[in-house]
Amino acid sequence: MFPHHREREQPIFSTRAHVFQIDPTTKRNWIPASKHAVTVSFFYDANRNVYRIISVGGTKAIINCTVTPSMTFTKTSQKFGQWADSRANTVYGLGFATEQQLHQFSEKFKEVKDAARLAREKSQDKELANTALTIAAPQFSQDLSDELQSPPVMCVNGPEDKLFRSQSADITLASEKERIKKMLSEGSICELNLEAELFTLQDSNSKLVAALHEANANVEQWKKQLAAYQAETERLREQVNEMEMRSSELERRIQNAEQNLNNSLEDRDRIDTEIQRAIEILDIKIFDLNDLRQSLVKLLDK
Repeated sequence: MFPHHREREQPIFSTRAHVFQIDPTTKRNWIPASKHAVTVSFFYDANRNVYRIISVGGTKAIINCTVTPSMTFTKTSQKFGQWADSRANTVYGLGFATEQQLHQFSEKFKEVKDAARLAREKSQDKELANTALTIAAPQFSQDLSDELQSPPVMCVNGPEDKLFRSQSADITLASEKERIKKMLSEGSICELNLEAELFTLQDSNSKLVAALHEANANVEQWKKQLAAYQAETERLREQVNEMEMRSSELERRIQNAEQNLNNSLEDRDRIDTEIQRAIEILDIKIFDLNDLRQSLVKLLDK
């Protein structure tokens, strides 16, 4: 497939970038189409007079987009840009290594877009001209040709009458011929205008239909996202309420722990005081016992 394209198409610009495609489900997230930076090229198909953007990853095309005048390449950051392809029903994103590469691709996109517009206008003019010629040709048919080429009416009443009638017929025939030519010319111009207006209306209708479909799809997507956000908000609200309850319980436990700690400290101080008093009493008792012992020893010695 691709060698065939390369034979009839000529690359006019190439660069390297990371390729992404919009998630077809969410239409919000980017899905990488290539693991690494790949070559992205603009091609010109001389046979069909169209411009395309092609990028091949491995053995398959990850971008195969025909550039149309309605496309717009938008820079969304310093190194990233995107454009929509309605025919493929997707949005392509390109991530570049430098701002300069992004700028070069954007400028080339504008040039190719303008060239595609000129190519389409020339093709439309050619088709409209061919259509007008095809429609106008039957009007200038054999009957009209016979009428224009038929001999003038001749009279048998004499040479003078014959000459007068011949000249009058020639004048009438010439006038009729000019009138018919004018009608054909006006008819062709009118047909061209009608064809142009019809194409414009069809193109506008296609754009409106595409915009309507996209708007409807966006509305449905927004509804789903809104419902998801509401569900997530409700879940977070419940979590907040639960956390508030837990926080109140923890505060109550902390207060109880602080109270218990204070009580324990008071009990410890009280016990320390009692122990100190017991030690003092014990010291006094020991002194008294020691004094009693000495007295007994003295008695024994006597």
